[in-house]
Amino acid sequence: MTTKNLLVELFVEELPPKALQKLGDAFAGVLFEQLQAQGLTSADTVTTAYASPRRLAAHISHIWLKAEDKPVQVKLMPVAVGLDAQGHATPALLKKLAALGADIDPTDPAAVAASLHRAPDGKAEALFYHSLVTGATLDVGLQKALDEAIAKLPIPKVMTYQLERDCELPGWSSVHFVRPAHGLVALHGSTVVPVKALGLQAGHTTQGHRFEAAVSPVVITDADSYAATLARDGAVIASFTKRRADIARQLAAAAERIGNGVRPIEDAALLDEVTALVERPNVLVCEFEKEFLDVPQECLILTMKANQKYFPLLDAAGKLTHQFLVVSNISPDDASAVVQGNERVVRPRLADAKFFFDQDRKKTLASRVEGLGKVVYHNKLGTQGERVQRVRAIAHAIAGQLGDTALPQWIDQAALLAKTDLVTDMVGEFPELQGIMGRYYALNDGLSADVADAIEDHYKPRFAGDTLPRNQTGVVVALADKLETLVGMFGIGNLPTGDRDPFALRRHALGVIRMLVEKDLPLELGTLLASAVPAFGDKITDATPALADFIYDRLAGALREQGYRAQEVDAVLALRPQRLAEVAKRLEAVRAFAALPEAPALAAANKRVGNILKKAGEVDAHVNAALLQEQAEQDLFAALQRFVPEANAQFDAGDYTTSLQTLAVLRAPVDAFFDDVMVNAEEMDLRLNRQGLLKTLHEAMNRVADLSRLAA
Repeated sequence: MTTKNLLVELFVEELPPKALQKLGDAFAGVLFEQLQAQGLTSADTVTTAYASPRRLAAHISHIWLKAEDKPVQVKLMPVAVGLDAQGHATPALLKKLAALGADIDPTDPAAVAASLHRAPDGKAEALFYHSLVTGATLDVGLQKALDEAIAKLPIPKVMTYQLERDCELPGWSSVHFVRPAHGLVALHGSTVVPVKALGLQAGHTTQGHRFEAAVSPVVITDADSYAATLARDGAVIASFTKRRADIARQLAAAAERIGNGVRPIEDAALLDEVTALVERPNVLVCEFEKEFLDVPQECLILTMKANQKYFPLLDAAGKLTHQFLVVSNISPDDASAVVQGNERVVRPRLADAKFFFDQDRKKTLASRVEGLGKVVYHNKLGTQGERVQRVRAIAHAIAGQLGDTALPQWIDQAALLAKTDLVTDMVGEFPELQGIMGRYYALNDGLSADVADAIEDHYKPRFAGDTLPRNQTGVVVALADKLETLVGMFGIGNLPTGDRDPFALRRHALGVIRMLVEKDLPLELGTLLASAVPAFGDKITDATPALADFIYDRLAGALREQGYRAQEVDAVLALRPQRLAEVAKRLEAVRAFAALPEAPALAAANKRVGNILKKAGEVDAHVNAALLQEQAEQDLFAALQRFVPEANAQFDAGDYTTSLQTLAVLRAPVDAFFDDVMVNAEEMDLRLNRQGLLKTLHEAMNRVADLSRLAA
């Protein structure tokens, strides 16, 4: 028996475009997993997923018509329970075999016992039943796999529809699926596999392009000809990946034909969505009136992308041009009607954007501040107007910590106006433009570029890898805005849970971290969080300890993603360093220290010292030299006296690496101390003095990081 390739296709009405690729991958993936679980695949099996607006399909190579029979051994029970004194089967054993459906005659207990296998099982012997399980056939196995694949599809929203009425059966049959299904293909080689799904019986025909298919229906002669037949007879590129690549190629080629260095805007999500909207893409060049270019290009780009799924064209300098690209689903000989239709459709959209922009500029941002008092932010935290006042207060507190006397005037103006574009017509239509439009309107009002930039930048970083605010004013307002959100939400107990984070608190925490680190701000985290609490009055409880833990957790995760070992990160963050900008230098120092030959012994000793001090309770880091009796403790004290001041000076100068390397010479005296000295001496004064010596050592060794975390 040889394997053949399998093809399964579900032909449906237009699938949700943003979910199409995920649906296609899931459909093919579950089919393969279920066939593999039933032994119908081989070692050479390869799965290829297909997904177009009207179909989900999978080509799975090297599939058996029938899986191999498998020997199965089932443990029954201990021999002492299953056999009586004469070695015959007990009623308990016969009942167990009957439940398994074993092909054994229960009327002959002696024969039953003889047919079973005895083998050691721990300290006793057990009875085992050996049987041969018949391998699944493809029609049964594929039916199970298909049912499972449909059930496990990540459907964003399920539809309910009725099948056509069967004259032989009363009533109607309801089906629940992502979209109404109209066809099912299942081919093993060239043979139809008789499976059913969603009220459909599998066959070998499907439908091609709605308007451009050469024939209807499209006949698929065998599994391997699926993609080629659909392309030739159905005018459909079945592969999502190939269709996406074809669109990208056509977009680039169209831009090159226009010349002058123009290029289509890069947007992977838009490219994915358009790929899910067409079955045979055809890129066309369109244009709009140049007068619309007076509107901020962000507005025009967003309306073209979000509403029309067009690809705006940018010139060599990154400025929007009056031309754009359309990905059509039809390829007529004369495409002028398609081009004119798309140009006619986009014009009202751009006119709306121009109208909003013109209307918004008739009012200053300052005149809109009062309107924020009518916009609810959160039922426990008040309106956007109240929020603005809190951001202003926090921003002033941050400016005070920075000690820059020139900042407050610009900061206060930027913080006051940062949210005012929320009540403009443009942002009401396109919320994605908040901040961006605020900058344009601020410049229109004659405000300084620093303030205008800060109004846009106070939302940054909006996502991983986003840029940070351009100037110090923007940094302070952005910090204040994010701290207001974090302190407020933690203060009312509105914390992220699992995948739910509706107020993006994780993103805000990472934004705070990035600004403190990448801008090398001389701000202490604890002071920063505490300074934000008074702005809320009695609306919240102080949850800054929990918030600090949350921020350090986000920092730890970010550092591990950057390639730092978990032990290194734990060692540094265990001390809760207040200046986050110093964390990277501390990590490099710990990494350099860990590479030293003395590091393992000192880390282990440090852990031991920590345990001793923890059991001792409150210990004063004070040493009376007159009470040092043993040579080893005298040598350790002398080494501390000699090297700790040097290491401390290096630490205070920010040279953490050298500071730790200076202390590495303590390994020998520390080892000798633990070999020769009894810390918990019976004499109280000796014990306290030795604990004080260890406390001095512990404080000196752990200024950069908790080195005990490096111990294996």
